[in-house]
Amino acid sequence: MTRTPRIPNLGGARAFILHRPHPTVQAITRQLSAIGLITLDCWPELPPETLAADFVFFDADLGFDEQFPWKPGEAPMPLVALIGSEAPGRIEWALSHKADAQLLKPVGNAGVYSALLIARQSFEARKHLASEIASLRQRVAERQTIVRAVTALAKGADDGRAYAQLRSLAMSWQISVEDAARRIVAMTSEEATGEEGGDDQSHRA
Repeated sequence: MTRTPRIPNLGGARAFILHRPHPTVQAITRQLSAIGLITLDCWPELPPETLAADFVFFDADLGFDEQFPWKPGEAPMPLVALIGSEAPGRIEWALSHKADAQLLKPVGNAGVYSALLIARQSFEARKHLASEIASLRQRVAERQTIVRAVTALAKGADDGRAYAQLRSLAMSWQISVEDAARRIVAMTSEEATGEEGGDDQSHRA
């Protein structure tokens, strides 16, 4: 059974509107205030305190990368693109910043609330996916480290016995198998570096 997402209470949230002085800003501010949000408008760039904001609305028509205190696609909050021009270059630029929702200009007397909810849900889903990907990458890296450690311990012998040795070392060191594997790999790398240094010195002699 699919669980219906709970509608969040947005009262007290802070929203920045990055747009030149325009009736669009006034229309968005009216709707945000009615919902209970605290609004701040700014142009031509976002102030540092924006990093603590809950939402950011930005002008996709005249916007540019340097307006944001973060790299494209790395906003720490949901973004809502304000789109008036459907020029491919402008749409592509808005997409590069991973806008979570959009509002078409001119903005009327409705649309902001749904944009906020869509942006919040899209942002949370994107964060969750990024966290899962990072976790999977970490697990893959740990497995590769374990394989390297087992190979170093086996030295051409039985891998099963080498893995058992790795687990035994982890228990004696009172650390996880992954940490033990990293320690073995580091020790093996240091030994290899030392041997290379010794070879260089013997060649010089």
